[in-house]
Amino acid sequence: MPTPRKLAFIHTSHVLIPLFTQLAKEHLPGVETFHMTDESLIKNTIAAGELTANTIRRVAAMIGLAHDGGADVVMVTCSSIGRATALARSQYDFPVLRIDEALAEKAIAMGGRIGVAATLGTTLEPTLDLLRETAAKASREMELIPALAVGAFEAVIAGDIATHDKLLLSTLSELTGRVDVVVLAQASMARVAAQLPEGGPPILASPELAMRQAKEVLETYRGR
Repeated sequence: MPTPRKLAFIHTSHVLIPLFTQLAKEHLPGVETFHMTDESLIKNTIAAGELTANTIRRVAAMIGLAHDGGADVVMVTCSSIGRATALARSQYDFPVLRIDEALAEKAIAMGGRIGVAATLGTTLEPTLDLLRETAAKASREMELIPALAVGAFEAVIAGDIATHDKLLLSTLSELTGRVDVVVLAQASMARVAAQLPEGGPPILASPELAMRQAKEVLETYRGR
């Protein structure tokens, strides 16, 4: 009997564990999963205002530990530290997935004016960079319209979910009137975006798209 495939998730917040546990059940039947969380990765990135070399090395090391723990494939679920996957891919011979890569590919394929919403500048900028890189590789033309929900992240950290949702909804409502498609830079934003009225432009969130990508990779990878 073949050994079940294993997928590890690298998080910077424990709040995403239930979401990805449920998505794995829906999209990856028969695949074993486990979660590793280090909140200091995102806290240090926010404090520095950028993804530092030290944090990149730590993320890569954590990915290696996930593989040592039995994972065939590792997914980094935080867009703010997504660029660290490049170092991991240069060091390891197993698949390392970045949560927003499939999202960027789909958004670029749709083209036109792409709105990018975030509650953190350290997430917004890497997402914009990824979209530009993806467009360049695909030789596609597009226009990026960034939108930062100022104060929303601080509100949720303080436990004020209502204020977070209100600020984010306001930002999303204004953005949807200006673009052809909206990209949510953070996995946690999908819950709030679902509250928008129907009839607006398509809104793309990373979790579902990333899980479909993980399924394809797990079905073809036979490294262990």
